[in-house]
This record gives sequence, C-alpha cells and structure tokens, in this order.
Amino acid sequence: MAATDASELSADFSRFDWVLLLGPALIWGTSFFLMAEGLESFSPGLVSMFRVTFGLVAVSAMARGPSEFAPEHRLRLAAIGFFWLAFPLTLFPIAQQWIDSSVAGMLNSAMPLATAFFGWVLFATATRGVQLIGVLVGFAGILIIGVPTAATGGTSAIGVVLVIIAVCSYGIAINLAVPMQQLYGAAPVLRRALSVACVLCAPYGIYGLSDSTFAVGSMFACVVLGVFGTGVAYVMAATLAGRVGAVRTSITTYIVPIVAVAAGVLFRNETLSGWSVLGTGVVLTGALISTRSASRC
Repeated sequence: MAATDASELSADFSRFDWVLLLGPALIWGTSFFLMAEGLESFSPGLVSMFRVTFGLVAVSAMARGPSEFAPEHRLRLAAIGFFWLAFPLTLFPIAQQWIDSSVAGMLNSAMPLATAFFGWVLFATATRGVQLIGVLVGFAGILIIGVPTAATGGTSAIGVVLVIIAVCSYGIAINLAVPMQQLYGAAPVLRRALSVACVLCAPYGIYGLSDSTFAVGSMFACVVLGVFGTGVAYVMAATLAGRVGAVRTSITTYIVPIVAVAAGVLFRNETLSGWSVLGTGVVLTGALISTRSASRC
C-alpha cells in the first residue's frame, strides 16, 4: 500500500472516514464498562490477556495483506505491540480496581493531547504554537478531573496516574502506527502487534489465574472486549490513521468519555462529580484546539 501524501492527510473527512471515526469511539466508550465487568471475577492480568487473545483471533479473521514485513520495520511493529496494546491494556484494568469506569473514560479523552505532544517531541511532527496551547489547556482539564478523584484516597490517586500513563502510551503508539499502516494495511500490522502483545501479557495473566474465579458474565465481557474493543475497533482506528493522520484519528476520543460515562451511570450505578464533568469539557476543548489547527478545520 502506498503511503498517504500530505494533501490526503489534510483533506476533509469522507463518509467512510466518519464511520471509521465514530465506530471505535462507540466501541471504546463501552470498553471501560466491560473491563469493570471482567474485573468482577478475573484478575487485571487475566482481563488483559483475554482481551489481546480474543483481539488477535478477530484481527486474524479480518487480516488481508502481507504476513512478512521488512526487517527494518519489525522493531517498530514490536513497539506498536507494546505501546498501543500490551502496556496500556494492562494498566487500565489495574487502574479500574480503584477508580470508576466513567473516570477512566473521561481521562482517556486526553489522547489527542498526548498524540499531538509526542508527535512534536519524538516524531518531529510539524506543530504550531496554538496546538501547544491546546495541550496546556487539556492538561489543566486532566488536573481538574484527576486531582479531586485522587484526593478521595491513596489508591484512587494510583488509578488516576496509571490511566494517564496509559493515555501517554497511546499517544506514542498512534504516531508509530501511521507509517506502518500506510505501508502494510491496518489488519496485518495489528495482527503482528497483537501477537507481540499476547506474548507480553501472558505471564501476568497466568499469574492472575489463582486470584480469579470463572463467571459467565465476566467471560462474555472479555470476549466482547477482545473481539470488538481490541479487534474491530483497532483495525478501524489504524485504517483511519493511515488515511487522515495520527492527530486527526485521535479525535475519536472526543466521543469516548460520553459513552463511558453513560455506560457507567446506567449499568454500574456510578456517580459523577461536577469537577469531572468540568474537567472533561476542558480536556476536550484543548483537544479541539490541537486537532483543528493541525487539520486546518
């Protein structure tokens, strides 16, 4: 697959692009609820292992494209497996032992900020001053969400920090994934990355077997989380990244906190604080500033 040129990356979204944008947002918005359901019976490591394993099965069924990659790209593919899958997907279940799924979803709205920041710092992506202002505004929003939550107890503080670290990992990964998707296609890249993630997640998952009990509801949640939250959604997001670029793809997280909050409140009786709602609005404002300037919208 030929690399996408700059004019394509800055072009207006097509209808297909909007489908690729909204699909992962809706799926990932429910992922925090599904992780919480999985944690009712399974250890965090087992939830992560099930997620990447079922994700690999789903992506393998969808994969169309090369199974071999140039030697110089194999390390980058392994890095994608770590930064986009194994590492953050391990941190989220651990964090959700101590914070509500809705709070995790709201903090996840900082992904566009992390994408823009790490694109500028690590990948020499052209970044305007107004984008950096957007990052600073978004960081203020993270503090508004995180500080009151962390103040409720020591373990809550750990949960908030772990989610923020996971979001930063996503920001690095999406910048790594764009050129690989453009060369090889979304499903082949994710198939290789998920293979790496399965190996990395297995030891912690096996370790957690002794702290887990089997339950149909938790197992069903993990299957759905893996097939859709890691398989279908990641293929859609990687496809979109190759078409419109890393920063514009991260806009999908604008919708994730809305879905995550609705699922947490409706199905898990979670409550929202005014600070969390305000902070999410500030984060999304900062993300909008960053992505709009990048895409000249």
